[in-house]
Amino acid sequence: QVQLVESGGGLVQAGASLRLSCAASGRSFSNYAMAWFRQAPGKDRELVAAISWSASTTYYADSVKGRFTISRDNAKNTVALQMNSLKPEDTAVYTCAASNGVVQTIVMTNGAAYWGQGAQVTVSS
Repeated sequence: QVQLVESGGGLVQAGASLRLSCAASGRSFSNYAMAWFRQAPGKDRELVAAISWSASTTYYADSVKGRFTISRDNAKNTVALQMNSLKPEDTAVYTCAASNGVVQTIVMTNGAAYWGQGAQVTVSS
């Protein structure tokens, strides 16, 4: 089992950058594909980015391609989401997630096995 704790959310102006971090505890972090989801009020959960256990495979939603970067450090049991050129439509609760499957599994199911508590990101115009 994996426990996930996010940090780094906040309120920024459009065009600014934020970096979200997710610290994992538990066993075998490097065995899990990791992902960031987001959910805005009144909207469905959206997969933002995902990364394989080796970091060799990544996925990005079209809405964030070229602006967001997902990365992981298996030695430190952390996964990060660097968010640049933020837009008001990026406002949401961002949640870190871990999957027993591969990146494609996360993409196909829009889900994961373990979830963090979420971090609010608010982008003002």
